[in-house]
Amino acid sequence: MEETVEHEVLRPAPGREPSGAVPSHKNSGGSALIDRVFGRDDIAVLRHEVGRRLDPGLLGDRLDGFILAVNEVITNVVLHAGGSGRLVLSRTAASIWCTVTDSGPGIPEQHRRPPEVPGAFEDGGRGIWLAYQLCDEVTMATGPIGTTIGLRIDLPGPRRRI
Repeated sequence: MEETVEHEVLRPAPGREPSGAVPSHKNSGGSALIDRVFGRDDIAVLRHEVGRRLDPGLLGDRLDGFILAVNEVITNVVLHAGGSGRLVLSRTAASIWCTVTDSGPGIPEQHRRPPEVPGAFEDGGRGIWLAYQLCDEVTMATGPIGTTIGLRIDLPGPRRRI
């Protein structure tokens, strides 16, 4: 039976086609895997909790990359958006979603588009770039009262023969 999920509307990251929707923590098929407020002292604990909530066999060799992308986004919240935020980790039949929300000042315009490869000696700028490399979709909604970043990774489906 397919899980039914309510959806929040988020603007897709520029240059990315939306997958159709972003699940919210208010999914009607059950509760989120994680729904937690976090701060500076919670980064490592939350990173490990995300890893524990996801079956290693579920994402295969992509699990560590997804956890790294989540870690980069929550670290950005702590460093650039007031020090605290909320993480919601959800699963649908086809994807894992991590939605991170903060109440910071919003992301400046020059950082809203998919980033180019950071320079070797450039200070910072790798977190969102890594998220784009490691996730199947990155969404962003930002403004003066906060930002929501959505990270989606597809679950492997049955292999097709060509």
